Amino acid sequence: MKWLPLLLALSLVPGAAPASVGAANDPHVLPTLSIPRRNSMNHVPKRSETAPESRWKLEDLFGDQAAWDKEYAEAKAQIKQIADYQGKLADVSQLKACFELEDELSLHVERLYVYANMKHHEDTAEPTYQALSDKSKKLSVESGEALSFITPEVLGLSDEQLDAIIKDESVAKFRHTLEEMRRQKAHVLSKSEEALLAQVGNVSSAPGTIFGMLNNADLKFPKVKNEDGEEVELSHGRYIQFLESKNRDVRREAFLAMYDTYGKLKNTLASTLNANVTKNIFYAKARKYDSVLGMSLYGDNIPKEVYTNLIDTIHKHLPLMHRYMELRKKLLGLDELHMYDLFAPLVEEFKMDITYEEAKKTVADSLKPLGEDYLKVLQEGFEDGWIDVYENEGKRSGAYSWGAFGTHPYVLLNHKDNLNSMFTLTHEMGHALHSYYSDTNQNYRDAQYTIFLAEVASTLNEALLMDYLLGKSTDPKEKMYLLTYYADQFRTTVFRQTMFAEFEKIVHERAEQGESLTPQELSKIYYDLNVQYYGTGMVVDKDIEMEWARIPHFYNSFYVYKYATGFSAATSFSKQILEEGQPAVDRYLGFLKSGGSDFSINILKKAGVDMSSPEPIEQAMSVFEELIGQMEQLTN
Repeated sequence: MKWLPLLLALSLVPGAAPASVGAANDPHVLPTLSIPRRNSMNHVPKRSETAPESRWKLEDLFGDQAAWDKEYAEAKAQIKQIADYQGKLADVSQLKACFELEDELSLHVERLYVYANMKHHEDTAEPTYQALSDKSKKLSVESGEALSFITPEVLGLSDEQLDAIIKDESVAKFRHTLEEMRRQKAHVLSKSEEALLAQVGNVSSAPGTIFGMLNNADLKFPKVKNEDGEEVELSHGRYIQFLESKNRDVRREAFLAMYDTYGKLKNTLASTLNANVTKNIFYAKARKYDSVLGMSLYGDNIPKEVYTNLIDTIHKHLPLMHRYMELRKKLLGLDELHMYDLFAPLVEEFKMDITYEEAKKTVADSLKPLGEDYLKVLQEGFEDGWIDVYENEGKRSGAYSWGAFGTHPYVLLNHKDNLNSMFTLTHEMGHALHSYYSDTNQNYRDAQYTIFLAEVASTLNEALLMDYLLGKSTDPKEKMYLLTYYADQFRTTVFRQTMFAEFEKIVHERAEQGESLTPQELSKIYYDLNVQYYGTGMVVDKDIEMEWARIPHFYNSFYVYKYATGFSAATSFSKQILEEGQPAVDRYLGFLKSGGSDFSINILKKAGVDMSSPEPIEQAMSVFEELIGQMEQLTN
């Protein structure tokens, strides 16, 4: 179903929402790209007090509750009908009819689910839509169970039968689905073996579950002094606030307290991470993959070169990171730069009051390089009820883009009149227009793009907005504020996520070779990577060696590299668009229109970004070098 990848995104970031995975409240885990700040106003309006023109028009999806109920009844009936095809899929006409009914049912469930949950997000305390959300979730589970026989039955066909079906023109629109099933066949086991693996599913989730409970519920942090000298209990949420403090003593105390707490549990946490690595190795061997990395990349059909080229190319450009660290030390006026100085503000915050109307105009002006058609759709989104703009009581926090095939996309914001919120607007509209172009140019089954591609369109919009703002800025303070904002995106999204990706690769390779991953060994690997990435020009504090113990993404193995590749692909696209003009724009719009009609790597390559080569990473690094150069000029 189209919306399932978005549910995965929802599960990764607590408090975030579908299709907007690039941010969290911890700079040590994910890049802080565009999270809007909380409203400092004393009064947060009730939903009924917000202006109708600032709300999204969910009636474009369902006119009223009666329409929702009618479609719900249709979906329930189709769930019963789908069972009629079980055992008949060797017949191409039956297979075609089954796939067509599967698409109809999946679209009904998607529409019902999206509407119910977006209504729930308008005011999460409203019981009517809490109940409707629960009802839609139960329907999605019921639908998934009813459809679960299709893939195993198709894969149970002989190679000759499957090849003949794939060549049959009557099922041409399902060819990509069938080819993907055939590709997966080598790693699907016998029925009894698959049943056995299914039974150990709950056991395999134990390492991540245990880490989550330990990290979120059981860990107790000490009290530290804030900027006012008050004793405040340290927490995950407050840690970023302390690291961004202008008071160095506050930063240092929070840093030491955080890693001292994890250090006291190093043996337990090493055992938990080891268990997750062992689980990954078990599945890779059981499913006949050559390695855990190979298994992790296989689903999206990503060549290993994408992963290794990322690491190798970033290694080549580590002197840029070291140069940026020297600049950071200079801007902070420090004799020594420590790990707890990495998130300290480099310049005085340049206050930019930007109303929503001003933000829309600036975003539209910045996206003019994408052409008239893109701007026309963007304005439609701004004016025709795609966006739910302002915070209200009970509204879901954060921001996301979501929607259902056949209806325009929707965007949830909690807009504040600041720079972050303007970047959030362009980011989410990037997602929305990607979905719009995909849905209007592909059939339902091929419209959903992968998570590997999801952040490209949103990050491209951010890159074009940043280029526009830098180009028209005349105030040196404003320019430095923007440059540091952008440079830190490179640091956190490309360099830092690549370091995480390299740690995962080293750890799994050593385990696959039979080496023991003691807490001492894990800490040494992690510390050495920090020295390599940040350079000898800064003090890599010994305490940072325990940071591996608090990264939740290490329990969703070989995932974080997608942040770095997505950011690099977007930067490459923006560079080509700004330098080449229309030919690059045409390629990029072709990318947006492709949806999930081909493998992700092929879709990007056709559009002029070959992630199996170092070139997109190189292009991103050239932009980073330009940023550093401009910052150095402003400080001289």
